[in-house]
Amino acid sequence: MQPLAHEALPVSSLDGILWPALPGGEGARMLALQFQLAQSERWPAQMLRAAQFAQLTLLLRHARASVPFYRERLAGLDLSGPLTPEAFSALPLLRRQDLQDRFADLCSTAVPPDHGQVHEGQTSGSTGRPVRFRATELNGLYWRSFTLRDHLWHHRDFSGKLAVVRGRVKSGESPGWGPSTDTAFRTGPSVTRGVDCTVAEQAQWLAREKPQYLLTLPANAGALANHCAARGIRFPGLRELRTYGESLPPDLRSQVMSAWGVPLTDLYSCSELGYLALQCPGREHYHVQAEGVYLELLDAEGNHCAPGESGRVVVTSLHNFAMPLIRYDLGDYAEAGEDCSCGRSLPVIRRILGRVRNMLRLPGGGLRSPRFGEAQFAAIAPVRQFQVVQRSLEDIEVLLVVARALTAAEESALRELILRNLGHPFSVRFSYRDDIPRTASGKYEEFRSEVSA
Repeated sequence: MQPLAHEALPVSSLDGILWPALPGGEGARMLALQFQLAQSERWPAQMLRAAQFAQLTLLLRHARASVPFYRERLAGLDLSGPLTPEAFSALPLLRRQDLQDRFADLCSTAVPPDHGQVHEGQTSGSTGRPVRFRATELNGLYWRSFTLRDHLWHHRDFSGKLAVVRGRVKSGESPGWGPSTDTAFRTGPSVTRGVDCTVAEQAQWLAREKPQYLLTLPANAGALANHCAARGIRFPGLRELRTYGESLPPDLRSQVMSAWGVPLTDLYSCSELGYLALQCPGREHYHVQAEGVYLELLDAEGNHCAPGESGRVVVTSLHNFAMPLIRYDLGDYAEAGEDCSCGRSLPVIRRILGRVRNMLRLPGGGLRSPRFGEAQFAAIAPVRQFQVVQRSLEDIEVLLVVARALTAAEESALRELILRNLGHPFSVRFSYRDDIPRTASGKYEEFRSEVSA
């Protein structure tokens, strides 16, 4: 008889009852949400959209009644019946500057008591101007439910060990994976380390810890994979790399597979709203978490993007009654995707292109995701770290950390490669550094533009 893996069963709250489990409290709520999410992700698209707009109607009524900012902005909107997509699309966008300049006016004066305590957060401020926001315990519950959905979608083995390398956090360990799983399931342990340690130290740490799953930022994953591939370092027990927090370089999936023989699963989230989209199991595109967010992709004229078109990411949290963010321009760009063959009707994002400051601006007014041919840098010169900075419409500065001084021929070859990939004859100059620092949240930007919109 095959032994029972207890980690596959929900946690029961009753003495002597293992299976079928009867979870209590938070665990019961988490599993109740998973039951609903498993249904709604396969609803007809029109039914899903109708549910979103029913919830949006309630949110906007609350916002107009209790949020000073929206009292004036939504004054003329007819909310006596269901909100229509046309009326919603006509609302002005909410900008980061609105959150910075009118924080108090955006906070509700009458948060429903059963939504739980209100807490305040702040973005990482990688642009130099962080924004504050408020959310409720209920928002945290939805955040955790989408985390659990991600685990279930990708059939992760809860008995495994999870390693996390993120931000500037203290090293630590925990008996479980965290509140998203631990209230409903038994899991293996988790270990955490900050990205401020070197990739060599990370590799040694991972070899000691022997995790089955690794969660980290894409730029850190790429540096770690390069380090390990060059030295033949493998992690035999590793099953999956998970990434978050940055746009995914196009070669990273193949890089990770080559280095460690494992797949990469990405997710799309933001501090202000939580999960926006999760990677589809077995595919590389993303499904919008439509039960928690209404996400729009808008072109330069403000029209919704068709599949294959790229536009600005505009989001509305369906359940934040403490500080409603309605048509919030996140500052990101993404590409709309076709309907998915997996059977889920959740909207599809084909690619996440990154923040506006991570988009290349062309002299003719174009805007696109930059490519530099970085996978070939090491074959040309001993480049350890790089960052490409657009100083003006015609000027590019490439910051380099190198093992030794480059020859004129190496600089010339790098310049030619970068220009060929950028697709425009920019003026390119090189600057050498001992180190290129990360942002305050531990993120690393391979490209940033200083050109104003």
